[in-house]
Amino acid sequence: MIKLKINGEERSVDVDADTPLLWVIRDEIGLTGTKFGCGQALCGACTVHMDGQAVRSCQTMVGDVGDAQIVTIEGLVGANATPEGKAVQAAWRALDVVQCGYCQSGQMMSAAALLAENKKPTDEDINAALDGNVCRCATYQRIRAAVHDAARRLEA
Repeated sequence: MIKLKINGEERSVDVDADTPLLWVIRDEIGLTGTKFGCGQALCGACTVHMDGQAVRSCQTMVGDVGDAQIVTIEGLVGANATPEGKAVQAAWRALDVVQCGYCQSGQMMSAAALLAENKKPTDEDINAALDGNVCRCATYQRIRAAVHDAARRLEA
């Protein structure tokens, strides 16, 4: 049995330690907002926060999580949302960022992690933080604008 802290709740799962965190989150716990994209940590669709840092859950083995606090998109924008999560969600809605939406949970997780560290990111900061988060619909300009909007919301 492996114990995890996900979105502020303790969970126990009966899986092998070398099971990717992504599959534990989706298949064992039932939180499906975190998406499978490539399985190689190249696309960012599976991004979650581990102790506040954006990580690719497809390549993070559940046995390596230890006591780390995991936050999924459901925790980022849910009832216990962080200020960054609330600002990102509001900005994404206001600027109509989403086209197909498949990558957006990963984009939002990376954006919120950036804003938790850097309240006034430049375009270069945003590009660096979201590098590796692939959007097949190419909404990158709207994503960047939404990160700036979220930063302004955090200042207010």
